[in-house]
Amino acid sequence: MERKLGINCHCLNDVPSVEALDQIKAVGFDMFFSDPISDPKIACELKEKAEKLGLEFGSIHAPFSGINDFWRPSLDYLALYRSIEANIDAAAASGVNLVVAHVSSGWNPPPVVDVGFDRFDRLVEYAVRKNVRIAFENIRKLGNISALMERYAKIPEVGFCFDCGHEHCYLETVPFLDLFGKRTFCTHIHDNWGRDKEDPMKDADYHLLPFDGTYDYEAMMRRLDKYNYQGALTLEVSKGTRYAEMSDEAFLTTCYDRIKKISLM
Repeated sequence: MERKLGINCHCLNDVPSVEALDQIKAVGFDMFFSDPISDPKIACELKEKAEKLGLEFGSIHAPFSGINDFWRPSLDYLALYRSIEANIDAAAASGVNLVVAHVSSGWNPPPVVDVGFDRFDRLVEYAVRKNVRIAFENIRKLGNISALMERYAKIPEVGFCFDCGHEHCYLETVPFLDLFGKRTFCTHIHDNWGRDKEDPMKDADYHLLPFDGTYDYEAMMRRLDKYNYQGALTLEVSKGTRYAEMSDEAFLTTCYDRIKKISLM
């Protein structure tokens, strides 16, 4: 199955996303997603530039710092809640119909409780009114995302963002695509060396380029095909410090070559 190939538009060090689109298109990518955007004008600027280049603006990644407050009986969640709403507004204004959201953070998030369900219910209702879909992304805890995926099973605007790197370094034994494959809206693809064997609580989410770690992409592609995933294969990587010595062109070309190799498996 031929799928679109994408990357996050903030992948180049010190290059504004709107400027990076030219280079992203030049090496062959079909689409991209962005970091959080709370200003509709910025989202519309990205969308306008993308349309001129022939790129698809696939999704906006909602902010998630403080997401555990959604599950606590206090008003500390409000700032993040309003920020996620603003990202939904930006998506709606620019015609981007997908926002990716986290549901918890860390190895020991608060328990899943009714107050948290109420807050996510309101977010989902808000997104649906704005004609924006929400994809919940797998992080460390299976129970948290499973509870929400089950809760919204009959709402077609709610789906799953499969992050293969998170699966590999946090919950290697949980086959997320076998659980939510038919509801997968998008992918975040990157690599690492799995869960740290000496310190299992270490955050080993390194966002390496594919094939610089140990993730099994052939198995991933078999599962995506099994559940008839028709969305894009999208990298979530950056030059950072690990690839800083590469030129922007060399980095993006390598990124494209790696995701293209995966697409042919």
